[in-house]
Amino acid sequence: MNTLRFPAAVALVVLASAAIVYPAADPKPGVDWPSFRGIRGAGVAEGFTTATTWNVAGKTNVRWSVPVPGLGLSSPVIWGNRLCVTTAISGQKDAGLRIGLYGDVVSVKDDTSHTWKLLCYDKASGKTLVDQTILSGIPKIKRHTKSTHASSTLATDGTRLIAMLGSEGLFAFDMNGKQLWMKDFGVLDSGWHVDPGAQWAFGSSPVLHDNVVIIQADVQKNSFLAALDAATGKELWRTPRADVPTWSTPTIHDVGGVTQILVNGWKHTGAYDFKTGKEIWKFNGGGDIPVPTPIVGHGLIFITNAHGGQSPVLAIRETATGDISLARDQTTNEGVAWNVPRDGAYLVSPVLYRGLLYVTKSNGALSVFNARTGERVHQGRLGSGTSAFTASTIAADGKLYFTSEEGDVYVMKADTFEILATNSLGGIGMATPAVSEGVLYFRTSTGLLAIK
Repeated sequence: MNTLRFPAAVALVVLASAAIVYPAADPKPGVDWPSFRGIRGAGVAEGFTTATTWNVAGKTNVRWSVPVPGLGLSSPVIWGNRLCVTTAISGQKDAGLRIGLYGDVVSVKDDTSHTWKLLCYDKASGKTLVDQTILSGIPKIKRHTKSTHASSTLATDGTRLIAMLGSEGLFAFDMNGKQLWMKDFGVLDSGWHVDPGAQWAFGSSPVLHDNVVIIQADVQKNSFLAALDAATGKELWRTPRADVPTWSTPTIHDVGGVTQILVNGWKHTGAYDFKTGKEIWKFNGGGDIPVPTPIVGHGLIFITNAHGGQSPVLAIRETATGDISLARDQTTNEGVAWNVPRDGAYLVSPVLYRGLLYVTKSNGALSVFNARTGERVHQGRLGSGTSAFTASTIAADGKLYFTSEEGDVYVMKADTFEILATNSLGGIGMATPAVSEGVLYFRTSTGLLAIK
């Protein structure tokens, strides 16, 4: 892989047209995509027609494409006319990103100085609006061959951008790239709990809600969930978590006038009170390397994870309280509406679309469930069975979009489960795409594509 590198001294570059400051407001459905998987992590954008087919090489249905230096699996976020990502530029020629179906746990050997950047573009043209160096230095933690040092997706409310760089810190910027504050959490050692020497880098993305930043930091020691004032970075509360490293992003959900923070986990999947950090409910069990983000609908919270002894798909009642862990002989209880054991997803976050829950395994095996009952209504496979899937599924315009690591995007018709088209991105596809006003935005290992 060819990795473009810039000197660490590169300063802020803001074009004159970037001097717009957006007022803080609620995100507009179908237009804004403010965090990982869009509004409330749902991965759904409606109200506009989206593309079924495209050809990158022939530039058919490609609105624009731009190169992005370095490596980053952070997804695009969009507010108004602005699309932003983070990236980490290594001093090593071969950055060691490796795709495919394999189980290696080793870390990438790269102790060169890196440069982390915030990059923003005009979503209509791809024109660069912000090119801001965040920091430079040797990463404090190693990463997995399927990870990067900029894997966490930004969060924005139209006034500020929040960037979580794991052990390098949490940063807040205005929409023009000016740094507002920085919070250092120290070393956040994410890796395999069985072998602490296997460091895989941080992956959970920040959540920005009601002028509060939520961080889930499940690491080897002293895991926690924290809330910070988005304007100042002041810590509002911190709740310890007794869990192993996870890479899931929290979800915000309102239940009976109470805002909850939903988190995936192994020893502690659960819900916390947004204002206080107090635990509302807890579930123990499941896969021991949790990655997918929780999603909600129909009065239920959908959780899936994998690896280890269990790989469940769980539907938890949003009104659950207390410890709702299943006993050995139980499949449901007062808190768990339904569950499908050993059919969960390892890396890919599911999507709830038009009453159906789509769960994709890393090898492309797809199961579709009736969201209310747990009945399986469809089962199939994306690709030949040799393709790996890391990017999470999104839905729009009656279609589902599944992106393989090889960069093939499978477009499925929602009501018939028919594969309408398979389109190549022309590069590695490991970042979850974004959607805005009918345009699909994909990040590959080398750049950004706008598909219309």
